[in-house]
Amino acid sequence: MVRFIDLFAGIGGIRIPFDELGYQCVFSSEWDKAACVTYAANFGEHPQGDITKIPEKDIPPHDLLLAGFPCQAFSIMGKMQGFADTRGTMFFEIERILAYHKR
Repeated sequence: MVRFIDLFAGIGGIRIPFDELGYQCVFSSEWDKAACVTYAANFGEHPQGDITKIPEKDIPPHDLLLAGFPCQAFSIMGKMQGFADTRGTMFFEIERILAYHKR
């Protein structure tokens, strides 16, 4: 069985096709409380909170990492500050988790 984690999950839009493929979500994270309520209604589980506060050792082993990390920091629709914008630094959270779980 393919296992995945769902980071910056929002209401779970990225997760849907992976569920449909029969993959297993073993962890999800979202900091927005309203999005978490909707995610729980959609999938029957409540995401963990702020990924910056979750040690990588507390994230289960997985085959795929899904991440809808905030694009506003890089987008022309945002201020285009990239890594200078706190939202842009979420990329490094992905890197931190992947480095720890590297096979």
